[in-house]
Amino acid sequence: MPLAKNTDSIFTQLDDCGHKKVVFCSDPDTGLQAIIAIHNTVLGPALGGVRMWAYKSESEALKDVLRLSRSMTYKAAISGLNLGGGSAVIIGDSRKDKTEALMRNFGRFVKNFNGEFIAGEDVGTNLRDMEYIKMETDHVAGLPETIGGSGDPAPIAAMGVFMGIKASVKEAFGTDSLTGKSVIVQGIGHVGEHLVKLLRDENVKVYISDINDDRTRQVSKKYGAEAVSNNSIFDIDADIYSPCALGGTINTQTINKLKCGIIAGSANNQLEDEDVHGQLLLDKGILFAPDYVINAGGVINCYSELMGFSKKRSLQLTENIYEATRNVLKLSKVESIPTILAANKIVEKRLSDINKVKSSY
Repeated sequence: MPLAKNTDSIFTQLDDCGHKKVVFCSDPDTGLQAIIAIHNTVLGPALGGVRMWAYKSESEALKDVLRLSRSMTYKAAISGLNLGGGSAVIIGDSRKDKTEALMRNFGRFVKNFNGEFIAGEDVGTNLRDMEYIKMETDHVAGLPETIGGSGDPAPIAAMGVFMGIKASVKEAFGTDSLTGKSVIVQGIGHVGEHLVKLLRDENVKVYISDINDDRTRQVSKKYGAEAVSNNSIFDIDADIYSPCALGGTINTQTINKLKCGIIAGSANNQLEDEDVHGQLLLDKGILFAPDYVINAGGVINCYSELMGFSKKRSLQLTENIYEATRNVLKLSKVESIPTILAANKIVEKRLSDINKVKSSY
């Protein structure tokens, strides 16, 4: 599926990405400026994270929400969940601009979707923000356990990435043992830190990098990981590169620098251009575990909350990411196509099949 460019008109971007609905939300009293995008609801209501970020422009925010919502459709579909894909972005600095009133006002916009969109946590938002949204609408997931929610999704999300890494190592080395392997983790937020712990527990050599130097030093000391600068991560000769911050770090420039054999991380939309850079990785012999396949743990956590599943069931569904990743890698190998295209084929077949079921009565 082609990705929209910032220079395209709004309607051209929607047509190119195949979105069902995009709503612009504005409230001068609270300073809210947000966009909610629904990509696809064939499998169920659109679940998506609420990202708060200081975008450079409104067009940049629109591009991000379109990519994120499409990714959510594919993430839910390949994980076997009965959820559609959506996303929301709030334009602003979460450290300075976020208030209770702003988040509650956003919740009222979510309420107007009448259950077609379900909000969850993302970059720049947290469990407390989900509580504020909950004050205005029931259509929110990822709530604190103290009020009946599933709690922090980060541990489950990290477990899914860990399963994806093991599946990728199995494909590349014939065994999924991580002992003696080396991994670069770029971005050590909640998910990144949990992933570092899982890797270190398996005696993996871990390099970590983050824009927050204090946090880098803290996590390095806590888990015995080696801190490196953002400028030098692509110069390190490691087995695996695990991007766990923002997307777009896999591009022509970084691919030419990479010395690793596997890319597997939690960041969304890691490839700057799916077609171009998916093929470039294949040509270079670098195994790419598609991000929406292995970072689905957070969505699984929210889905379990919505369905009333136990934590044990959430873990079982997350462990299935191992087989989902293996299936993608096998199809890529059989058809000699980039792994991202193999994953897309699996997703699009499921969407097509379920669409036929729903149209038959």
